[in-house]
Amino acid sequence: HILNANHAASRTFELPLNLLVRKNLLDFLDHDDEKVQRVFAEFRIKGEIRDELTFHMPNGQDKQLEFTMKQGAIDGYHLTIFRNVTERRKMERELRESEQKFRSIFDHSMNGILLWGEGYHILDVNPIACEIFQATKEQLLHRPITAFIPEKERKHFYKLAQQCDRLGEAYAEMDFSNGGKQKIVEFSLKKEIIPGVGMIMLRDITERKEMELQLRKSDTLNVVGELAAGIAHEIRNPMTALKGFIQLLQGSIKEDYSMYFNVIMSELKRIESIITEFLVLAKPQAIQYQQNDVCKIMQDTIDLISAQATMHNVQIVADFAPHIPFIYCEPNQLKQVFINILKNAIEVMPKGGEVTVRINRLDDSHIRISITDQGCGIPQDKIKKLGQPFYTTKERGTGLGLMVSYKIIEEHQGKIDVESEVDVGTTFHITLPIERVEKEDEHETGIQHI
Repeated sequence: HILNANHAASRTFELPLNLLVRKNLLDFLDHDDEKVQRVFAEFRIKGEIRDELTFHMPNGQDKQLEFTMKQGAIDGYHLTIFRNVTERRKMERELRESEQKFRSIFDHSMNGILLWGEGYHILDVNPIACEIFQATKEQLLHRPITAFIPEKERKHFYKLAQQCDRLGEAYAEMDFSNGGKQKIVEFSLKKEIIPGVGMIMLRDITERKEMELQLRKSDTLNVVGELAAGIAHEIRNPMTALKGFIQLLQGSIKEDYSMYFNVIMSELKRIESIITEFLVLAKPQAIQYQQNDVCKIMQDTIDLISAQATMHNVQIVADFAPHIPFIYCEPNQLKQVFINILKNAIEVMPKGGEVTVRINRLDDSHIRISITDQGCGIPQDKIKKLGQPFYTTKERGTGLGLMVSYKIIEEHQGKIDVESEVDVGTTFHITLPIERVEKEDEHETGIQHI
């Protein structure tokens, strides 16, 4: 029982002194609480204790009280000194919850987050940042960020750090490509989120960059398609007249000049083939997509081009996986794509070699066709330009063949990816869906325009 108390105790227990001294200390506690029982048992054994318990006040309020109890401290009576730590414990609890929330947000963020201290040494990183840097947290911590930046981008990062020191923040995109695999990372630097600690937000924007490139290509294709229609028709009419008159004149010209006529006719045919490719880009063609055997389409194409391959001492090796499903496609258009890529493969091997054609099932909904040559390869900076209007790596090329191929595959809801290594060779990967997703205009007309 409480025999005496001071005014501070009265305020703590929310009772006037005359009422407080009639109370038993256990009236403010849960008798059945395991901790309460343990504390008083220990007090009885040791004669003193310092601990903390939750006390229930008469007004219904709970308070966290820190206390020191000692047996027989004053004239044989027990002495207890209380200190109200409710607010402190509340703040500590809120701080823990805040830290847990921060840690949860930090660890589960869709972006990479890196905290850095003096000298851009890494203080903390989340899993996405580890993934971007391709290192474990243990490998990253306490190391300078520059140790994990590709050497070709370090000078760029130093400039970025200087800008951040000067302005408090900085932004840049960096090329983390490695081993032929493209990777573009967005860096956002903040100088001080708290004193002595800066932050870097990291985002892998490779897919976004590829989509932007595809959109630019698509826009360019549309513009070229519109121009092509007018240009091709305007050129084709006088071309037909020129060709006809030259054929008429050829019979009446001396044999000494026949070589010149042959060159003229050859070049006119070349111009005519370019115009035809222009028209493929420009002219809407009514196409009915049906289920077809892509392996048969490819084999027919190989048979068609095998004579040209033999003339160039090139062997075409077909490696088709078993049970490749039929796909919805237009066979003649796919054949055109295969011819374009196979012809390119043959032409880049003037000393001969081997072209490998593989067809595999990529997943439940796609197949992949891979055409690999042993040519001189294409530098990485030029790969991204393939399929652009008039961009070609060949001396007498126009770039229209690949441009048409990209457009046909795009209309088949597929994509073309290129892997290449200089002096080793190039692989064109064509990914096509097994089932075709109908667009609204296709559903209405049953016709797809290219």
